[in-house]
Amino acid sequence: MYLEAILFAVGLAALVAGANRAVTAAADLALYYGVSQFFIGVTLISVGTSVPEMVTSVYAAYYGAGDLVVGNIVGSETAQITLAIAVVAFVAPFVTDRRNVLVYGSAMLLAMIVMLLALDDGVVGRSEGFLMMLAYVQFVYVLYTNEGGEEIAEEVVEDRKSPREAVPLIVVGLVLVVVGGQLMVTNGVALARLAGIPEYVVGLLTGLGTTLPEIVVAGIAAHEGRGGISVGSILGSNITDPVFSLGIGAVFFDVVVTDVAALQPSLVYMLVVSIVVLGLFYWRRGIDRRAAVVCFLLYLPSFVV
Repeated sequence: MYLEAILFAVGLAALVAGANRAVTAAADLALYYGVSQFFIGVTLISVGTSVPEMVTSVYAAYYGAGDLVVGNIVGSETAQITLAIAVVAFVAPFVTDRRNVLVYGSAMLLAMIVMLLALDDGVVGRSEGFLMMLAYVQFVYVLYTNEGGEEIAEEVVEDRKSPREAVPLIVVGLVLVVVGGQLMVTNGVALARLAGIPEYVVGLLTGLGTTLPEIVVAGIAAHEGRGGISVGSILGSNITDPVFSLGIGAVFFDVVVTDVAALQPSLVYMLVVSIVVLGLFYWRRGIDRRAAVVCFLLYLPSFVV
């Protein structure tokens, strides 16, 4: 069991590190060729920051670990809407426009509801996965009309890199993603069976793991005075994961959940805390340190639920 745990941790670390490196290098390369930051934000980064969840979804669906897929997404969603926002606001409180809260918040809640409906019968089939991915395309269109892509790109893009610098980083990053995802999923399933815990719980912990780097990066950005973390950059992947990340796994292989009733409490809790945090965003026109405490406290019950 110790070997499986070590390989699981190694796979998770490789998956996250590879995805972050590949996405950042690809964004830098696009900037080098004159692609606008707006376009980079609404396409490459909006999708790319959810690469760990997408890879986990495809691998887990292939190995028949549908519970791990859903657990990973729910864990990531809950951690980002509560813990990630709390950490950033503790470092540097931020404000936002209510219109952005309505646009991104409504899209996020709609994405979560779509996922809940798709999971109602315990199976997310190919046609449902395809429709969920189309729903994400609609989100990209809303993002385009809302002119939020440049803000998202500014949070990720560092310096322009030449093809000689960027391409090797992209290739290495993608290799780490493929190998890390395979190690994480296979050993996560094996670990759950050996330890006698549900695969869904392993997925929840994995969701927290894939979110930690984003939390660290956002916290450092806020500390360095680049703390104007836009609502889009915070909520963007929370829109991508329920529909695109889950949908892409279902397009390749049916995502089958063994016990839907057992997952309902955490799914409902994810939706409820999202509504509460969005309410704080709208009511207070942002998140200050007091509201950050509330967000952090909202994250803690997720372990019990």
